[in-house]
Formats: sequence, C-alpha cells, structure tokens
Amino acid sequence: MPAPTSSEDRPRKRRPYAPRVPLAERREQLLDAALTVIVSDGYDRVSIDAIAKRAHVARSVVYGAFENLDTLLTALLDRQQARAFARLLETIPAAGDPRDPTAGDPRAPAAADLHDPAVFASEAVRRMSAMLREDPDTWRLILLTPGNMPTVVRDRIESDRERFRRRVEEWISLVLTGRSDRSGPELDPRVLAHALVACAEHFGRVALTDPGTFEPSHLIGQVRMILGALWPPTR
Repeated sequence: MPAPTSSEDRPRKRRPYAPRVPLAERREQLLDAALTVIVSDGYDRVSIDAIAKRAHVARSVVYGAFENLDTLLTALLDRQQARAFARLLETIPAAGDPRDPTAGDPRAPAAADLHDPAVFASEAVRRMSAMLREDPDTWRLILLTPGNMPTVVRDRIESDRERFRRRVEEWISLVLTGRSDRSGPELDPRVLAHALVACAEHFGRVALTDPGTFEPSHLIGQVRMILGALWPPTR
C-alpha cells in the first residue's frame, strides 16, 4: 500500500503565466477583458479577479497595470468614449468649422453641401451602421444600457448623447437656413434633432439585438426617401 502523500508533496496548481509585454499593450489587453466581462456578465460582476481570469493572467499583473478597479474602469470609460463618440461626431461634421477632424477627408459627409440633405443623412447612416458592426460591444454599453450601470458612466453617456444631438440640430438649422422655399409651417431644429437621434438609437438597438431585421442598405434607402420627401434637393 503506497504511503500517503502530504500536502507539501502534492504538485501545486500553477498560476496563470503572463508573458512580459509592454505596459501599454498590457493595459489594452486588460481593458478589453474588462469590457468583455461587463458586456457578458454586467457591472455587478466586474472585479479584479474576473478581469484577471478573462485575460488569463494573475491578479498581480492587473495591479501592475492599474492601481485599483476604479482606475481601470475610468480608463476603460475614457477609451470607449473616445472611440465611440469621436467617430459618431464624425458622421455629422461641424459645417464650416476648420477645427473639425474630418475637414478635408473625402470619405466624410460634406457638411458644406446642403443642397441634398437626404444624401448627406443617408451617408451618415451608412457610417453609423459600419460603427455598430466594427465595435458592437462598445455600442451595447451605450444603447443597451444595463440597469446597474454606475451613475458616473450613465452621466457621461448622456453628456455625449447631448453633444451629438446639438451637432444634428446645427446641421438641421443649416439645412433650413439654406432653403429658398421656406413656405409653410416652420420646422423646429431642436425637435427634429431629438426625433432623429431617438430613431437612430432605436435602429441601433435593433441592429445589436436582432441584426437580421433590417439590412443597412434598406435603412439607408428609406432615410434617403423620407428626407428627400421632406427636403427635396435644391440645385
């Protein structure tokens, strides 16, 4: 009969080994892991342990990159905010603003060309659809807001939403100002901006939860048709 082995004789479970990588790369890896945890399990389940497990590293590796969980989550929020809303604002560039990051970009909607707002808006919708496909996890946090989202995160998302609404309102105001046929009831740019952004968010949520419901090309065509009826091109 073999002699019983003591706990000291038993092989110890090895900790996850994290190969040495540059700090900036490690931080990006951990932020990606944190985002995955939040999207799949919710804010209530995010922790240093959960992030380490998802990234296949030890807790010490996480603490070597971020001071604590709050620091990590703040960095994640900053990164996702920059990625998401910077690109979102680019879909409706500030007309006539030389500081606009899309100035001179032939791929961006031409803010100065307001003769055909239907074409302008449909191009913006095309770019928004591309954003959803390329970075769905970020947009799930923004458009499918979980009930347990921290207040600070919710407030920052709403602040960026208001920035985008103001950009849309400015664009509508420019469209209306440039129209020569201004007969009939006066349209309110602020009301229209709220309505258009709410519609965009609705279809964004549908694209994330049931992507086969509407083809992007079909939505783009409908936007062009509806806005073309509202604002026929004036050339």
